[in-house]
Amino acid sequence: MAKVYGYHRTSTTEQHLDRGVKAINDYCQEHNIELDEMFCDQQTGKNFNRPDYQAMKRMAKHKGDVIIVSELDRLGRNKLDTLKEIQHYKNLGVRMMILEIPTSLINYSSLSNDKDQDMASMMMDTINNMLVEMYATFAHAEMQKREKRQREGIASMKERGEWEQYGRPKAIDFKLFAKAYKDVEEGTVKPFECMKQLGMTKPSFYRYKKQYEALK
Repeated sequence: MAKVYGYHRTSTTEQHLDRGVKAINDYCQEHNIELDEMFCDQQTGKNFNRPDYQAMKRMAKHKGDVIIVSELDRLGRNKLDTLKEIQHYKNLGVRMMILEIPTSLINYSSLSNDKDQDMASMMMDTINNMLVEMYATFAHAEMQKREKRQREGIASMKERGEWEQYGRPKAIDFKLFAKAYKDVEEGTVKPFECMKQLGMTKPSFYRYKKQYEALK
C-alpha cells in the first residue's frame, strides 16, 4: 500500500521546525491526505547525509509513494544534488509534492484519459520540471551568497586583527571538534551525541559548528 511521507529541514537548532511541519500537516488535513510519517532534520542543506532524510529515502521506494515538503530549499540547497534526488524518486514512481510549487501538487494520472489530456499532462509536467529547476537554482544561489558573506566577514575580521580572538577554541581543540563533527555531517552521529562525546554545552557546540562551516 502506498505511503505518504512528510519531510522538513532547518539548518540549525536555532531555527524552528514548527512552521514547515505545520504547513505540511495543514495541507494534508485540507485535502484529506493521511500522513503516514513525518521526518525532520536540523542540519545543513549542502548535502543529503542527514539521518532522517536517509531513513525516509530507505522507506519511500515503492511506486505510488508520496513525499511532501513545504519548500524546495527545505529538501536541499545544492542544485545538482537536489535535482538528482528528485530524479531518483521519479525513477521509482515516487511522487514529490512541493507546496510552494503548485504544479507539483497536480495528480497527472487523473488527466490521462485521452490524447488531449495526455498532451495537457505532458505540458504540465514540463512546466513543473522547469519550475523545480528554477527554485533549485534560487536555493543554490542563496547558499553561495551566504558562503561568500561568511568568507568576506572572516577576511574583514582578519584584517582588523579580530579573527584570532573570535576563532580560537575556548573549551576544546578545534581539530578535535572538526574530526568529531564529520560524523554528524555523515549522519552516523546525532548532534546531541557528538556534544555528549566532546563534553560540550549546546551554545559552545553550535558556536564551533558555525566556525567549522565558515571555514569549509
